[in-house]
Amino acid sequence: MTRCALCPRTPPDGQRLCTVHQNDLHRWLTEIPEQAALLAEEFVMPGGRPAAGRLGGTGRATAPVPVDLRVLVLLAPGRYDDDGPDDDGTAPIAAVLGAWAGHITYHHPAVHRDEYGTAHTVPCEHAAPRKDGRPRETITGWCAWLRAYLPAAVALDLAADFYRALDTLVRRLRHLTHTTPQQHPRAAPCPACDLCTLVRTDGHWHIHCLDCGHRMSPDEYQEHAAAYLATRNLPES
Repeated sequence: MTRCALCPRTPPDGQRLCTVHQNDLHRWLTEIPEQAALLAEEFVMPGGRPAAGRLGGTGRATAPVPVDLRVLVLLAPGRYDDDGPDDDGTAPIAAVLGAWAGHITYHHPAVHRDEYGTAHTVPCEHAAPRKDGRPRETITGWCAWLRAYLPAAVALDLAADFYRALDTLVRRLRHLTHTTPQQHPRAAPCPACDLCTLVRTDGHWHIHCLDCGHRMSPDEYQEHAAAYLATRNLPES
């Protein structure tokens, strides 16, 4: 029996991370495009639009926020080089995501047949996030690609490094936007582990367990909570 690369929990067969940390990755990859949009709105675009409604008028209520060079780096295209001795760790979001997508792709097998019909299994050539048949190497596109390939990512020996890289990126984004999704505890216990650790996180559809990682849709939770309360209210026999 193997352990999660980040905690004592047992991950699913063939995977390096437990379901709790896999759920973290899924949530972060959903949150990152939203945080990037907040960065652009707060630090890059305010000078080009009025702050209507802040003081009841149509003019700007406050002076434009100075552009933060860290934000420009995060939102800009570029390469991901994490070994510069004088670097503060800031790297373009899309470049970080694209670099990890490339690493995952390199370890993902692809099968093709040569002119003689012989099948060959080789690494995929490159990651290609697409929408409507068009290349979409954007923050949103890379996050969607990485969510789709999470089962492959969490099976890699570097799955823990991938987790830490996204954790660092999300923390940096939250620090700049001053936003952190809040968790709202649910009353009924988790049906998988029976602990009272079910929460709903702002901006996310599923309700999930902080301990075992079990996920439920809102409708599934409502049914579970109703059944739980019904058992609690049964008259004594």
